[in-house]
Amino acid sequence: MLEFIIIVLAYLLGSIPSGLIIGKVGYGIDIRKHGSGNLGGTNTFRILGKKAGFIVTISDILKGTLAASLPFIFGSDIHPLLVGTIAVVGHMYPIFAGFKGGKAVATSGGVLLCYDHMLFISMLLIFLLCLVVTKYVSLSSMLTGLFTLTYSLYTRDFPLIIVVALLVVFVFYRHRSNIKRILNKTEPKVHLFGRKHP
Repeated sequence: MLEFIIIVLAYLLGSIPSGLIIGKVGYGIDIRKHGSGNLGGTNTFRILGKKAGFIVTISDILKGTLAASLPFIFGSDIHPLLVGTIAVVGHMYPIFAGFKGGKAVATSGGVLLCYDHMLFISMLLIFLLCLVVTKYVSLSSMLTGLFTLTYSLYTRDFPLIIVVALLVVFVFYRHRSNIKRILNKTEPKVHLFGRKHP
């Protein structure tokens, strides 16, 4: 019964639509009606600016971290990565936002932050490096996923390998349209240190 409660709580935590809340409460804007229509941090950055984007991204990370921490909080033996994965599903398909959510990146990172701090720091550095080089958030997210999978293989931590592989599948699946735009050279670029380009 306790495990069921934890899983439900994890899904509900993941379902909290940070982008929708920040957009409506802070700006009077439903970001689902703008840009890509996605509820994640990237669309928030583009529509509402850096401050809102950072708040949403950090919120999405922390809900993954909190969800993965639930077994420790409740003293359960259920694996934190399993619980964290449920939160990622909630983020992608949130009950509070018509089952149309984000692309699994930030919340997945939050789950791994709970489980392996060094892995999270490495992921963050790889993501930023890829973003500086490619200027594509989506491509940087996918490359970071591949790095994370490679890292997990070297740990020989079987639950970590399985969950990371699943999360990488989520990330690639949720970025299907981005992959097409990258190939067509129509994907928007991000310039961290200055000017914007169409």
